[in-house]
Amino acid sequence: MVPQRDGIAAASVRRDDGGAKPAVTHAAFFPGTPSPEALEKAGKEMHCANYRCTTVLAGGDYQFMSVESPNVPREELKSAMRWRLKDILDFPVDDATFDVLDIPLDPNAVVRPQQSVFAIAARNSVIATRQKLFNAAKVRLRVIDIPEMAQRNVSALLEQDGRGVAVLSFGEDGGLLTVSWRGELYLSRRIDVTLAQVLDDDHDRKHQSFDKITLELQRSLDNFERQFSFISVARLVLAPTGATGLEEYLSSNLYTRVETLDLARLLDLERVPDLADPGRQQRFFVPIGAALRVEEAAP
Repeated sequence: MVPQRDGIAAASVRRDDGGAKPAVTHAAFFPGTPSPEALEKAGKEMHCANYRCTTVLAGGDYQFMSVESPNVPREELKSAMRWRLKDILDFPVDDATFDVLDIPLDPNAVVRPQQSVFAIAARNSVIATRQKLFNAAKVRLRVIDIPEMAQRNVSALLEQDGRGVAVLSFGEDGGLLTVSWRGELYLSRRIDVTLAQVLDDDHDRKHQSFDKITLELQRSLDNFERQFSFISVARLVLAPTGATGLEEYLSSNLYTRVETLDLARLLDLERVPDLADPGRQQRFFVPIGAALRVEEAAP
């Protein structure tokens, strides 16, 4: 259940262990201000008590950074990372809720390079506000996630032939580029172009945005190739936007193969036929990605 500027987008997904496509069982949008009353109404209509409920922070609610991993035992990593984050965060580390995500190394490397990790940090007040919203709405919240991981969950379904996949999406907060390989996230870059700019009817303004996107992609993918030379990125997949011309523009300006995603290729949408529309798919891209989350028991 994801609060957006103009309402709440909610989706549920059922995975089949038999190998069938994950099925989107519900996708509903509840327009209006995302208040406790609106969320409570959405929770009742979606029968949230029957599900593990996840929400997703907005892009400006947290910091996402790649940092050198402290050389400590695994069980001491988070406490050691707190000291490292003291000099990185733009707010006091004592006011932060944070987590750490591994960036796996080259499995075939002869010389093991320095391990890096992703650190994700949000102000405690941001987390508390989101928890308070769900508590007031009487919706039991299990997980507070971030868009990078929701996008990674979709990207994992796109991987094939042992090659990496780049995915580019656009929303209210701007563009998000991720690269994943073997189900792991290796790159996240924010691009300062919003969905509204991609959809702009003005030809000149839209193509200025396309130029900016192209330049950011070229830089990011070139840097990625240098840093992770053991990963071959097969293609750049554009998340649904309803925009026209972007795929063609990027295809003519990038060496990487570009294609636009239709969620029907990856997911069973039989129960939500209105998701055939690309604009509708854009609305639910992050909620569906978050609903694809698989929780594994700690060893």
